[in-house]
Amino acid sequence: MFSVRIQEVPLPTTERDIDGLVAWFIETLCLVRKRGEATADLGRAGPVHRLLRDFLFAQPTSSWDAQMLADELALTPASLNHHLARLVESGLVGYTNEGKGWRRYYLRGGSLSNAIEFFTVQTQTIVRQRLTLIEQLWTREPLRMALEVAESDTPLLTLGVVEARPIREESNSQLSQWMGDFGLLGERPGKEAHANSISVQLFEVLLSRGAPLSLDEAAELIDGPKARLGRILERFRTSGIVERVARIDRLSISLWTAMLAQHQRRGEDWMLKKGGFQRLLNTKQQSTLLDKMKKGKLKVGDVEQAMKSVKPTEQMLLLNLLGGRLPMGHRMVGERPEDAAKKVTERLDRVLRRMRRVGELVEQLDR
Repeated sequence: MFSVRIQEVPLPTTERDIDGLVAWFIETLCLVRKRGEATADLGRAGPVHRLLRDFLFAQPTSSWDAQMLADELALTPASLNHHLARLVESGLVGYTNEGKGWRRYYLRGGSLSNAIEFFTVQTQTIVRQRLTLIEQLWTREPLRMALEVAESDTPLLTLGVVEARPIREESNSQLSQWMGDFGLLGERPGKEAHANSISVQLFEVLLSRGAPLSLDEAAELIDGPKARLGRILERFRTSGIVERVARIDRLSISLWTAMLAQHQRRGEDWMLKKGGFQRLLNTKQQSTLLDKMKKGKLKVGDVEQAMKSVKPTEQMLLLNLLGGRLPMGHRMVGERPEDAAKKVTERLDRVLRRMRRVGELVEQLDR
């Protein structure tokens, strides 16, 4: 069964270091679980690194039986089988049972570039097929805010790619298994793979919600600690299917909070000069807001009414001058499921292009 975890990694800093290129493949395909601090040899003496560098990449047209590889790498057959199984599941390595005795393993296609081509086709096909589930479950109405601010700190992509199969356990659902396969439940899902887990509930909310979901709102809708909900939402972001954006729809509330706080703390004169009132608001808007603040009667609706003629960008500048903060929220990428699927495939294609480039560099070193 094709099963791999892909991680977006910057291109290697050197093009002539075979160890660096091999390490890039291992990190990109998550072939080795990182544990503790980095070792002095940067993992280059590890069995997977040596298996790729000294055998599969160095002699792409050859094949090796498991017994010989175990002897060469000084591994037990069980340990070697674990590493070989990961490579076979990733689609880069194949094996044959021809004849009697041990399986013989080889790089698919007879070259690294051909193996990457096999990998690319399978990965793109599986992701495209499995993203159709989102189209079936998507009930989110398109909702554009007054000002759409793109993410400024998009996390690196981490995506699981597993071919479709029947549901494994009765406690799982089609969606929960899909989320586990795509990496939305972490490396070891455990109980999070259950159909009613917090992660699944949270994702179902995002599939049906138009406005971005803040952490406070998530805590009200789902019974779970805020810290845990925040970690789950950030994990969703690494898949490329969920984004974190500024809650422009709550701009009036943020302005109201900041105005009251600064008026009480610094007074009217500061708000006019340094708080941005004279710079961004006309005389009528200034007097209306300040009069109601003096009387302690300023409400969110008053702020919203006064700001109707002020552009969202200028409202954000005013909030910044007042020292306020605009809350962030999470939502599905795009207005339609097709938009979300396109975004994920575009980011995946960028990783696959890097794989082709690094594969070419490895083959150039072997010539």
